[in-house]
Amino acid sequence: MEERIVTLETKLMAAEDLLDELNRTVWRQQQELDLLREQVRQLAQQLRTIQPASPLRPEDEIPPHW
Repeated sequence: MEERIVTLETKLMAAEDLLDELNRTVWRQQQELDLLREQVRQLAQQLRTIQPASPLRPEDEIPPHW
């Protein structure tokens, strides 16, 4: 009986360690996701500033074969 308890406690400790590592991984990924979202937001803002406010009319566009 004692051996079974020790085995269960060992497995529980390993599971807790794994859970802690997974939590750290999720936290790091969330930090990276937040950073990437901010970068996309900034890029979208930059794109809006360099693109014309009104869409080009089809007759103003140069055909792709030119």
